[in-house]
Amino acid sequence: MKVSDYVLERLRDWEVEYVFSYPGDGINGLLAAWGRAEDRPRFVQARHEEMSAFEAVGYAKFSGRTGVCAATSGPGAIHLLNGLYDAKLDHVPVVAIVGQTDRSAMGGSYQQEVDLAALYKDVASEFCEVVTVPAQLPNVLDRALRVAATRRTVTAVIIPADVQELDHEPPAHAFKQVPSSLGAPRYAPIPAEEELARAAELLNAGEKVAMLIGQGARGARPEVEQVAELLGAGVAKALLGKDALPDTLPYVTGSIGLLGTRPSYEMMRDCDTLLVVGSSFPYTQFLPEFDQARAVQIDLDPSMVGLRYPFEVNLVGDARETLRRLIPLLEPRTDGAWRKTIEDNTARWWEVMERRAEVSADPVNPEYVVHALDALLPKDAMVAADSGSAANWYARHLRMRDGMRGSLSGTLATMGPGVPYVIGAKFAHPDRPAIAIVGDGAMQMNGLAELVTAAKYRGEWSDPRLVVAVLNNQDLNQVTWEMRAMQGAPQFEASQGLPDLPYADIAGLLGLEGVRVERPEDVEPAWRQALAADGPFVIDFRTDPAVPPIPPHATWDQIKAAAQSVLKGDSDRASMVRQGVKAKIQEFLPGGGRS
Repeated sequence: MKVSDYVLERLRDWEVEYVFSYPGDGINGLLAAWGRAEDRPRFVQARHEEMSAFEAVGYAKFSGRTGVCAATSGPGAIHLLNGLYDAKLDHVPVVAIVGQTDRSAMGGSYQQEVDLAALYKDVASEFCEVVTVPAQLPNVLDRALRVAATRRTVTAVIIPADVQELDHEPPAHAFKQVPSSLGAPRYAPIPAEEELARAAELLNAGEKVAMLIGQGARGARPEVEQVAELLGAGVAKALLGKDALPDTLPYVTGSIGLLGTRPSYEMMRDCDTLLVVGSSFPYTQFLPEFDQARAVQIDLDPSMVGLRYPFEVNLVGDARETLRRLIPLLEPRTDGAWRKTIEDNTARWWEVMERRAEVSADPVNPEYVVHALDALLPKDAMVAADSGSAANWYARHLRMRDGMRGSLSGTLATMGPGVPYVIGAKFAHPDRPAIAIVGDGAMQMNGLAELVTAAKYRGEWSDPRLVVAVLNNQDLNQVTWEMRAMQGAPQFEASQGLPDLPYADIAGLLGLEGVRVERPEDVEPAWRQALAADGPFVIDFRTDPAVPPIPPHATWDQIKAAAQSVLKGDSDRASMVRQGVKAKIQEFLPGGGRS
């Protein structure tokens, strides 16, 4: 047995099903071993190593298991980095196995020689190790997998090409040999009783309680609901926790932040008590004023408590177990005025969203595109949004219901993971439909190539549906609007303009189905056609760049600044002014400003 054979055997022992990768001579030993192992675990070939990492992240996010990716030395290992940082910043368990030049060539400025231990020192800061002798295994692999799973982070194993070809020698029962064992036991830490009592005392004293939950609360839905009922609280969600609680509950205000909803903004503005569960939401300005609310935080990671806000009580523990112990200490609210205000604001917001989706545009309103999908989402849908204005519409218009899953690049907010995320999701759950909502910038950056991957593996998914919706506005729209609103600058065409590609036709050339939509009346039929297809399907929605992703806290001064920038340099696109004013009027005036 070679070292490379043992690596794959150990991955099988850990029940790793897939390794997302791209070949190269730095991992030739592993590739040969894959042939001898009859492709177990399954080698999933992406078009680019960055896509391999994104697919591993998508697999981990939608399966709850550890994602594994592999790459060759030098450029392959470098290409993985963006996807690995996406995993690290979103606290997703991913293990990277990367090749390295032969040990005899190290230090000789050899071809593709990069100091990978130094390169990976930050992204895999919890565990990064170079295998120099066979006896280091299985310990190095076991620790990489165990640390990734238990600390929800990125780890890396670097294996020089010549080491892959050595005969495997297990560690001996000897001095300076390190044996190892399988398994990452589950555990659920809980805070001390006196800390729980302090938190309960603070929460019981509040009259207007707001809750903010993130992905750390995903396994604690019944407990979150019970706490919200006892405290008469509303619940806002960080984007990574969008699927942690259904949006159909009347007190769930939806997303928070730049991409958030107005009822979330208003609840934080007016509350006197804040409970944060399983979230490291970074934008302090969307939380209550510092002297306004008393606050409690619950987080599994002790290094993440006390951030973002001056919390009085920081509880380190598993969200579910901590809330279970907190619930008996909470006093039920008798005055329902605060909760009613939250529910009324939330109901009104969804009416506003419907009206915003109805606003005419040239040719199609992107808000209508996503709003139309909301009612058509399959009950077990897996949805990924790419970064950019597409994330705005995903955050505001899609209502997560029981059984649905959704994600995006929450903290790194990198462009390009939308399509590889849903490919990873399909390997995690081949019996469920997957939908990616991406902008044309992200599609041109990464999505087009990964359509090849979708075409390659389409026959392996029991539910063949994988829908890619491209919001094609020929503009890097989010940055364009940020420049207008924040810098007062008109669109800089040289950096912002994009070519209009026939995305549906390109899908057809790859053997996939697709359709181009240029009229509002064709939006819903296109979604229905895609969701009924027997394979991957691309919808090219020709959307209006003049529809602004206005944040819920935007002031009239900011709207004015954006409008003035349009008039200065975009006089031929002055409809953007009208769209911005229309959208803002609808948020404030009774009846949505229809009169």
